[in-house]
This record gives sequence, structure tokens and C-alpha cells, in this order.
Amino acid sequence: MRLTDEVYLVGGGDYGFNLSYRLDAHIYVVHGGDELALIDAGFAGTEEVLANIAADGLDVSKIKQIIITHYHADHAGALAPLQRATGAKVVAPREAAPAIRTADGDATGLNWAKKFGFYPEDFVWEPCEVDEEFEEGDRIRVGALELEAIATPGHCSGHYSLLMQGKDQSYLFASDAVFWGGAIILQNVADSSVQEYAASINKLAALDFDALLPSHLTISLKNGKRHVETAANSFNRIGLPKQLLD
Repeated sequence: MRLTDEVYLVGGGDYGFNLSYRLDAHIYVVHGGDELALIDAGFAGTEEVLANIAADGLDVSKIKQIIITHYHADHAGALAPLQRATGAKVVAPREAAPAIRTADGDATGLNWAKKFGFYPEDFVWEPCEVDEEFEEGDRIRVGALELEAIATPGHCSGHYSLLMQGKDQSYLFASDAVFWGGAIILQNVADSSVQEYAASINKLAALDFDALLPSHLTISLKNGKRHVETAANSFNRIGLPKQLLD
């Protein structure tokens, strides 16, 4: 699904547009001209994602990087098969890389989520090597485009958003930090933090960008910053923004 000349949406499940497997987070293609990159890999929808990329007229062989925003299974569970299918380099946050390399179900929250049925009990997360690690302020080149890594912990440890300046507009790939209407996903787990979340949202609210591209549900191609500001205003009144998941 073409969003702009520079960004395509090629995957996503029940909390989105059902382009691929039901538990996949949104999967984006960044089109940098002679090079493509994927942002996130989804849970298990590799074949559908690859078919969507081809249906959009994009050349799968130009996918040179798979950039992971954090280590939750709906974002990285299908990373190993997607990497094999594309031959792309895997790029991930420094804080998240060890858990991705080992498929650590405790560190990533997978085992906890299986206990109450959010993820299938029989799902096996395959370890995947991380070729490059990034941290706050690093810039990831995709052809003629560049993404800046913005550390946004709170939803989980090692969570990053990505800021990109395109030809005619700018984009914030917010991952699971913030969603349409200023919603968030704050979880009752060890690596989720209200204080870190509030600081991260205020950091994002200080940025300039046009499009808000989250990992679930609705996308805003213009005036996307208003959703981040809504979440920041809730935090700054000593409250909490509304939850995406009930």
C-alpha cells in the first residue's frame, strides 16, 4: 500500500489493515531510490509481506536493511525468515540486540504474553543475528534518505522511534510509543515505565514532523504531531493518556 513516494505499508494485522498475519505490527518500506529498507518484521506474515511488496511494484532484491524498533514479537518474531528471504542486513537497537540474537522469551515478554493467550502457545521465535546496532542520535542511511534514531523507552526497554526527512515532508515512525488520538501502550511488565514513557513522549513532542506512522491502527500523513501533543498533555497533567489496548 503506497502512502507516499517514499513510504509504503506492506504488513499489519488485526490492529491495522489486515495486510498480513493477524498479529503483525505495521511493516513499512522506506524507498530511498536505489535501495529499500523494511521497518520491523512482524510476527509471522513473511510470505504475505513479500507478496505485498511485489504487488506494490517494488523490487524485493533492493531491500538492503531490516530495521527493528524494539524486541516485541509482533515486531521481530518473523525477523529470521524475513532476513533469509531478502538477504538484508539486520539493524536493531543496542539495548534490544542481545534478546533478538537469543530469542529470549523472558526478556522480550513473549513467555508472559503466551500465558494469557495474547500469543499462540506453540509459537517458536527463531534467533536472528543482528548485523548493526544503533543508539540515540545514530543515523541510518537508506539510499538517498536518512533515519535518525530517537530513544523512546517507556513502552519497553530499548524502544526506538525513527525520524526521517523526505523530499516534501517529514515522517515519525513512532513504533509503539504513541498512536492516533494520543493513545499509548503502557503495560504491567518489568521493563515498562510511566516516568520513562512521559519523558519519551515529551521528547517526541519537541520534534518537527508531518506524518505520524505508528505500528498499529490509523496513520496520519499530515499534522501527525497533534497526536503526540495530546499524549504529552495528558502526561504533563500528572495523568495518563488513554490506552490503545484495554
